[in-house]
Amino acid sequence: QVELVESGGALAQPGDDLRLSCVASGLTFDTQAMSWVRQAPGKGREWVAGIYSDGSDAFYADDVKDRFTISRNNAKNTVYLQMNMLKPEDTARYYCAPGLLPNHITSFNTWGQGTQVTVSK
Repeated sequence: QVELVESGGALAQPGDDLRLSCVASGLTFDTQAMSWVRQAPGKGREWVAGIYSDGSDAFYADDVKDRFTISRNNAKNTVYLQMNMLKPEDTARYYCAPGLLPNHITSFNTWGQGTQVTVSK
């Protein structure tokens, strides 16, 4: 059974940086592309970024491109999301999921607890 444990969320101010982590188990991590997804209050889940299994390439949603960086450490079964220059609209609960792009995660249903990021003055 897939288990995903996200951490690193916090209360931040606009312009701050945060680094999220997600430790995965129950899957062959080093052969699995991974994504970060977020859900703001009252909204559906929104794909944020995805990375190939070997870390060779990554893709980003337009509104986080140039501010967020997804990376991974396959030896630690961990995927990261470095978030720089945070904005209030980045406020959401962040989750990781197996898959590279938005259409790859639509059927995923074993979500972790997520980690809350709140950006406010």
